Amino acid sequence: MKYYLIVGEASGDLHASHLMAALKEEDPEAEFRFFGGDLMAAVGGTMVKHYKELAYMGFIPVLLHLTTIFANMKRCKEDIVAWSPDVVILVDYPGFNLDIAKFVHAKTKIPVYYYISPKIWAWKEYRIKNIKRDVDELFSILPFEVGFFKGHRYPIHYVGNPTVDEVTAFKASHQESFADFIADSELADKPIIALLAGSRKQEIKDNLPDMIRAASAFPGYQLVLAAAPGISPEYYAKFVKGTELAVIFDRTYRLLQQADVALVTSGTATLETALFRVPQVVCYHTPVGKLVSFLRRHILKVKFISLVNLIAGREVVRELVADTMTVENMRAELERLLFREDYRRKMLDGYEEMARLLGPAGAPRHAAREMVKLLKK
Repeated sequence: MKYYLIVGEASGDLHASHLMAALKEEDPEAEFRFFGGDLMAAVGGTMVKHYKELAYMGFIPVLLHLTTIFANMKRCKEDIVAWSPDVVILVDYPGFNLDIAKFVHAKTKIPVYYYISPKIWAWKEYRIKNIKRDVDELFSILPFEVGFFKGHRYPIHYVGNPTVDEVTAFKASHQESFADFIADSELADKPIIALLAGSRKQEIKDNLPDMIRAASAFPGYQLVLAAAPGISPEYYAKFVKGTELAVIFDRTYRLLQQADVALVTSGTATLETALFRVPQVVCYHTPVGKLVSFLRRHILKVKFISLVNLIAGREVVRELVADTMTVENMRAELERLLFREDYRRKMLDGYEEMARLLGPAGAPRHAAREMVKLLKK
């Protein structure tokens, strides 16, 4: 069968590449055409556009590139019609993909599948109308989404979470000792407080300085920052100057495997940290902290920002967000995690509960199997 996939960012490229590989296992005759990235290209098929030509984030960049965005949408729609695939598979990236879904549903008979749902449970819940109208099947990677969509009378498929696959595969292939890790990374022979300060420059600027100040209160530990892909050593240098922070590149999972505790900004990193069973403090600062706190209380639809707490449905990890993210609060939480065994154990028990809810590895395989079965009906 012919599969047309659309992603708009690096994470989508990763997840779609694994899905494509799984689809080839289920359907040896699979043909792929896609708006995607290098990882998808490595699996095989024809790349129509690289996601880097689509990825504009924020109001101003989008405004400045509206002509390009509309041209890409037009090209995508025309290409889908011309190639006439058996299915269009959308991966996250809702701003672009929901428009494509609307077109495909209205103008063709091609089924639309969505892999990795738009997070409408947190923001823009009104999009449920578009999804119910334009998306034939939705494949979720977050277990709590099943109940959310059920409440909207829209049944979905929970297939597992690909981060479980990635962490499980890493653990199976990396049996590194602490001594080997610190030697290879040129670190001190001291236990580690890991810092994961975000993947964008603004996040790093807003979060990292206070994270360093908080973690520096524990001289028996060394501070090690997992650098984000695409951020240069030169950018980090301004934050490292005058501190004892070590910065390591391309080894986040290796760091988490050895860390005693972590300070983590929100996002997938919170889930990865939990799957490595590292106690953590979730911290996310923004210059307009009080406004964000107000929005969290009165506008946003969710009680938590970390995937760990969202999946568990309760507070497993402490979230210090906006005006509650202070050096004092982070320091106090780190102290509890480092020196109170009962407090630390409670969080680790919460991780086990979260892991049970996520289920075992195999998300791309489960999704591919279900997709092929539905298409063959």
